[in-house]
Amino acid sequence: MPRPRQFDRPEPTAQPGLPGAAKNRHAGYVYDSAQWSRLRGVSEDDEMNKPGRVRLFLVPLVAIAAVLAMALPAGATHSWGGYHWARTVNPFTLKLGDNVSAAWDGSLVTTSSDWSVSSVLDTKIVSGSTNPRPCKATSGRVEVCNAAYGGNGWLGVAQIWISGLHITQGTVKVNDTYFATTTYDTPAWRNLVMCQEVGHTLGLDHQDENFNNANLGTCMDYTNDPSTNQHPNAHDYEELGIIYAHLDSTTTLNAAPAGARGGFDTPGEWGRLVSGSEDPHSVAVYKRELGGGQRVVTFVIWAG
Repeated sequence: MPRPRQFDRPEPTAQPGLPGAAKNRHAGYVYDSAQWSRLRGVSEDDEMNKPGRVRLFLVPLVAIAAVLAMALPAGATHSWGGYHWARTVNPFTLKLGDNVSAAWDGSLVTTSSDWSVSSVLDTKIVSGSTNPRPCKATSGRVEVCNAAYGGNGWLGVAQIWISGLHITQGTVKVNDTYFATTTYDTPAWRNLVMCQEVGHTLGLDHQDENFNNANLGTCMDYTNDPSTNQHPNAHDYEELGIIYAHLDSTTTLNAAPAGARGGFDTPGEWGRLVSGSEDPHSVAVYKRELGGGQRVVTFVIWAG
């Protein structure tokens, strides 16, 4: 199979379906004290009350896997910067708004079922609340959309709106401009991309970013061959258990709106590039400040 790019972008001048080699790998991220405490089960409310706490946002905003070009050892972490949905009980239910066409229904159902295997959360497919083209976010849930978004470089984009480290809403967009090509119009590619993008909205990063090593058997792994990377694996469920080991005193599920909710399809709308590159076959993470402590973070993988 031709060498794919990742599931989030081809260069603007690239022709659909022409793969390329991955490059511009990133070395990972660092947790601040609050994020690390949360991973160890300390409540966020307790951590926030500690005097003299310093937040390091620049690196934690990177949605790049901490493990690079190697298999993930047991117990390794691939949290996306410590971001998580606030909730008061486990397991919690996250709604996935269905704004996809029939061509994507099977992949969405498979993805929802797969992530619901987790012991700390369930996902529930509900009627969508937006038109696929703008794919505007809805508070307290994730809207999932497909459309021909154009030759803008990306196969799929996951976006989360955050307040502190709490996710307040999210979107997943898959780009039919590229999935209409023979390279990507396969069940395996559709399952992998849908699974990975929804995984990001749960707070997960990648397990591995090397296209050329052996598959890890998870959709959170970059690959040139999606055949065995269409679903989560045990490490993904383990990491979700770590991320959601603590409970919060409030919930962002069905919460109040978190600010501007536009379509955000292009780098100009995504805000500042905080990690990665806009080169083909690379990873990029953008942050846009919305005011009032709110921001939107966009994870993109350029398909080349």
